[in-house]
Amino acid sequence: MKNALQNMVRLLLRLRQRLSFYGLLITVLFTQKSMAQDIHFSQFYETEMLRNPALIGIYNGDYRFALMYKNQWSSISHPFQTATASGEIKYYQGEHQDFWGFGLLAYVDRSGSINLTSLSANAAISYNKNLNSDKGTYLSIGLMGGYLQRNYDASKMTFGNQYQPGLGYDPSLPSGEQLSNPKVGQYDIGAGINYTTNTGADNKTNYNVGLAVYHLTKPETNFFSKSAGLRQEMRWNLNFSCNWLIDETWSTQLQNNVMLQGHYYEWIFGGLVGHTNGASATENSFIFYGGLLYRFNDAIIPVVKLDYNDFTFGFSYDLNVSKLRAGSHLRGGFELSLTKTGLLTDPNKGFTRTVCPHR
Repeated sequence: MKNALQNMVRLLLRLRQRLSFYGLLITVLFTQKSMAQDIHFSQFYETEMLRNPALIGIYNGDYRFALMYKNQWSSISHPFQTATASGEIKYYQGEHQDFWGFGLLAYVDRSGSINLTSLSANAAISYNKNLNSDKGTYLSIGLMGGYLQRNYDASKMTFGNQYQPGLGYDPSLPSGEQLSNPKVGQYDIGAGINYTTNTGADNKTNYNVGLAVYHLTKPETNFFSKSAGLRQEMRWNLNFSCNWLIDETWSTQLQNNVMLQGHYYEWIFGGLVGHTNGASATENSFIFYGGLLYRFNDAIIPVVKLDYNDFTFGFSYDLNVSKLRAGSHLRGGFELSLTKTGLLTDPNKGFTRTVCPHR
């Protein structure tokens, strides 16, 4: 009886080991689409190139640099961390105040206990056609392309063969499994169109609306056999914003962004109210914003933002209200942003100021 029981335990252990590996395999295979979902930020209005390449150049100034950092889910797992760096510049074209926009963006995204990491570098270009100089009305088209590499740390993976009865986990034991290539890469392309204008008394109201699509080539993204045919879904993005100068000291911003990628859907909307110290052009000036965003069925997001001269600082925090709130206790994650805009005044550079709608 004792021998029979021991044999049964050994059989169950072997079965558990097999199920452990195949469970991992099935999980990876069936979550390829989830792993292939794009990065996203709560302060989406500060990452224009990820929303619509046609938005490149739609800002006050001749150039803009931006840094973003997001840390989420540290309350329930290894934190998911995302950081981006981007730069944009504008070039005046012709006598009709048309202009080109050029942009570069790079990001790194790391998630999970096996450090699933995505590294990406992208270049983008837009052409902005002036339709009405008095209203600051532009019709813009944009194109974006880049390279994405994904990898994971196989040394951080554990398997059933490395667990022994009564002894627990022993990392020195062989896993007994043949792992796939821990690194894959892909080229990608996206395009978009956007319309922006000023309206109302003294052009105090500015709005823009646009549509973009990413992953037009639907690149294959699979750590296992390329013949599996697992491809990244195209991502559609609808952007809308409206900025209104109430008076000399108060303003509002309404923001809305919708993303659709395969079965994944995200809708985030909300607004901010801004107050300025009313400083003159020769004095240091600031605008302080406070507001609230809502990611549908996922998070309530308080936001604070400070415009100080040519710099913008932003902070937001995701209060998780999804089905994960039982484990997260409302703690989603925080996000930081830093943006610098400016003018190029050196005539030898060949650049001039471009007329743009205010934000």
